[in-house]
Amino acid sequence: MQHAVGAPLPPPQGPGGGPVGWTHQARHPGPPGPPPTTPPTPQGWSGPAPQHAPPPSRETAGHVQLPPGGPVPLPARPAEPSTGSATLAVLLIGPAGAGKTTVAKLWASRRRVPTAHVSLDDVREWVCSGFADPQAGWNDHSEAQYRLARRTCGFAARNFLANGISCILDDAVFPDRPVVGLGGWKRHVGPGLLPVVLLPGLEIVLERNAARSGNRRLSDEEVARIHGRMAGWYGSGLPIIDNSTYDVETTARVLDDILARSIASPPAW
Repeated sequence: MQHAVGAPLPPPQGPGGGPVGWTHQARHPGPPGPPPTTPPTPQGWSGPAPQHAPPPSRETAGHVQLPPGGPVPLPARPAEPSTGSATLAVLLIGPAGAGKTTVAKLWASRRRVPTAHVSLDDVREWVCSGFADPQAGWNDHSEAQYRLARRTCGFAARNFLANGISCILDDAVFPDRPVVGLGGWKRHVGPGLLPVVLLPGLEIVLERNAARSGNRRLSDEEVARIHGRMAGWYGSGLPIIDNSTYDVETTARVLDDILARSIASPPAW
């Protein structure tokens, strides 16, 4: 059964078919029954008489608040020069081989507050039979699966944030292609999304791409073409990290510093 986004789930069902913590009372006419009695105190017992445990509260019986379905608001400004305990929605942008997924996972795991990582490529590959591999050509089929994966990522991010869990997403977003641009992410996540571009030098992404396998490995020509188009982010106003000489931990630390500054002064995008 599906429930509308923003509405709380109904209380879980107990063994008798009703919600946990609720008691079924007969609705037959007639005089009310006798009031409940306190169980007798056992012989030799010197303590207080045993009491019936109160029924569980509905507020603690599996009540889960779902997200309102609206856009994610801008996060509150942190009181310290880092993202600290702020609840964030982050989009890490970059070409294949930039290290987006590795950096995003490390940044998420090192935060002091619950933080999730969602990779668009991973979500796209949830489709097993009939997967539209972009390497076979960008067409209506692959575009439709991309849009579906992006909506799924956006819904997941709103779910996490509505329950107090930050979320970092990663995707190869192009500055010159509206289909795979920032507009769709802003629409599905909201204006509170903080985009950051990860863009090392071409020789670095070529080297990292060569270490890949399966459908994640692209031809050198395709990697160079994607990297060239990503250069369009320069002059966009978005923060850009050239991690050509950074290890993963340093890059994650730089990312956190940039995000702290983005919270204080959100980028116009």
